[in-house]
Amino acid sequence: MHLKEFCGSWIDHPFWRTGFVIKDPKDITLILASKITEVWIDCSKGDDVALGQEVVEKQEQETLAPADPEPIHRPQVKPLPMAAELVTASRICLESKAAVVSMFEEVRMGKAVDVGGARQLVEDISDSVARNPGAIISLARLKTADDYTYMHSVAVCAMMVALAKQLGLDGVQTRKLGMAGLLHDLGKVAMPVEVLNKPGKLTDAEFDIMKTHPTEGYKMLMASPGVDAVSLDVVLHHHEKIDGSGYPERFVGDQISLHAKMGAVCDVYDAITSNRPYKAGWDPAESLRRMAEWKGHFDPKVFQAFVKSIGIYPVGSLVRMISGRIGVVTEQTAKSLTTPKVKVFFSTRSNLRIPPEVLDLSLPTTRDKIAQREDPDAWNFPDLNELWSGLPGLNH
Repeated sequence: MHLKEFCGSWIDHPFWRTGFVIKDPKDITLILASKITEVWIDCSKGDDVALGQEVVEKQEQETLAPADPEPIHRPQVKPLPMAAELVTASRICLESKAAVVSMFEEVRMGKAVDVGGARQLVEDISDSVARNPGAIISLARLKTADDYTYMHSVAVCAMMVALAKQLGLDGVQTRKLGMAGLLHDLGKVAMPVEVLNKPGKLTDAEFDIMKTHPTEGYKMLMASPGVDAVSLDVVLHHHEKIDGSGYPERFVGDQISLHAKMGAVCDVYDAITSNRPYKAGWDPAESLRRMAEWKGHFDPKVFQAFVKSIGIYPVGSLVRMISGRIGVVTEQTAKSLTTPKVKVFFSTRSNLRIPPEVLDLSLPTTRDKIAQREDPDAWNFPDLNELWSGLPGLNH
């Protein structure tokens, strides 16, 4: 039986691909046990119907479904509070990682990229960003060194969507950029594992090998049907820098497309805030400060829009208040980039933990303000991730 498409969210079914031939009865059991209630079957391709046999009576067919599915018009996504979206976003992160692992494995085995499956994944990530961008972007940052390559793809996808919205791009462009973010590091499947996962600094020769991953990814996507030009561009050019010192083509300034400039910012931010085999991730706010100092690396307008999309003090940033309390940023607010919600939990005056309290710095009644960033390594709070997320078990 050729299953053409699942009707419903990608997250509601246990398969990476959207369309495949069902040969194993266990697959049918899995589908029946999932939340999916309807599927499209392509009777012209499957072996499930004898030649010349009517599939369903004509009147039944009219009541069941039209002959060709119409494009689905997506309902407007309503914003959600951070705490509510974090629960959904954590599930999306788990499912997304499994899907990206499958996608990369299939490509590693020489199969074409299943753009249909990836498209549904991008829809779910985009919807999460629309409900509350801070949730999935912050959770995707909390990856272990082992699953970095896969969760990095999810994080960059989410950030590309948020950045596209900040730049005022339309829904079609936004989803194309989300897809580009998801696929941008596909070429890493062609890299030797010992180089990709090396726990120390790469030698010049090893770095030369790693620098081939954009070109390798581009070749893989060129061999896959239905891949958009935006994805091809971002995969090939997300390591270009505006001063011409990037790779693989050493493009300068506006030789680099807006899409590739966006990919460069999102890729670097997630890379430096994540735990890697050779170093711990930097604090989010500190990472933005350092990126702002790298002259010639990023397009200034794109970088400014990126900061607006995630905040000057992104979720998870450790800060000191003028009251002397230490807190962690839990959510952005609409008023200003400098007035997020902060959960204070430590007093520097008494040098003791205090009962956690959330301060909304955008409210006129809140007297306290952020005085400065703090280095998490200097404090070593073991439950920092749990404090900002409210989700247990997030502390590595």
